[in-house]
Amino acid sequence: MVESKEQKKYTIEDLPGVGEATAEKLRENGYDDVMTIAVASPKDLSDVAGIAEGNASKIIAAARKYADVGNFETGEEILERRREVKKLTTGSKNLDNLLGGGFETQSITEFFGEFGSGKTQIMHQAAVNATMPVENGGFDSDVLIIDTENTFRPERIIQMSKFRGLDPDKVLKRIHVARAYNSHHQILLAERASELAKEFPIKLLIVDSLTSHFRSEYMGRGSLAERQQLLNRHMHDLLKFGTIYNAVITVTNQVSARPDVFFGDPTAPIGGNVVGHTATFRIYLRKSKGGKRIARLIDSPYLPEGETVIQISEDGVIDGV
Repeated sequence: MVESKEQKKYTIEDLPGVGEATAEKLRENGYDDVMTIAVASPKDLSDVAGIAEGNASKIIAAARKYADVGNFETGEEILERRREVKKLTTGSKNLDNLLGGGFETQSITEFFGEFGSGKTQIMHQAAVNATMPVENGGFDSDVLIIDTENTFRPERIIQMSKFRGLDPDKVLKRIHVARAYNSHHQILLAERASELAKEFPIKLLIVDSLTSHFRSEYMGRGSLAERQQLLNRHMHDLLKFGTIYNAVITVTNQVSARPDVFFGDPTAPIGGNVVGHTATFRIYLRKSKGGKRIARLIDSPYLPEGETVIQISEDGVIDGV
């Protein structure tokens, strides 16, 4: 009987053209399994392994064959694979319903809005929820947070954990936070996330906020192309992590004024089409009275546009009354 690709676990040494020295370089740079190589670009692989791009392309082609990546599939096969997708509760039934059951794995969910609209609070709540038992809507997992604006507050985690009946100390031990000091550091942290995922069961990766460094470092039309190129790479690194580890990716985003808009809310998320096309779900947050927030789903591959009311309270994210 011929052993199928599903039965055999290939290692990177099984790939033609990958010797001991090349394998060591690849592993040092996070390319430690066939799947991560299969979804890499020839240039990136060439740079880290010190090999010609032509050889890198051949290695990637072999990895895609072994990992069964890049072939056409029937809709039935895709539906079967979609059964692996999990949902993480947001803490609010209203928001869960708006998202079709909660935060979806293998996807990027973006929250954007003005300062004080509740973006960071929702990220804190998601981090707490991911540590909860599966039967309560959690993942019983660890969490990785890339903090670009020094907004993570363990005190807030303690408040939210107590309200959910969780041990705050245990929750805090499962949340791994890295402060990103500039856009290149932020990109590096996302690339290194897979290393932590080998050591801990990371099922939620948060970036708060996605665009602040890019916005401040690349100003003016002359630097726009470079900014968008780096942001595009960063977004795809995040999506790749979510796909490989079946994890939820949640990001916050800032807004800027749109002087061409005279009616409605004159704001737009930063990042343009790069963020808009890569984010799977986009939610616009705006303030309302009494601590309430209006959450509007403006983009999704399969859910209709809609909005709901949530409450940001001392206990965390709950349903708006």
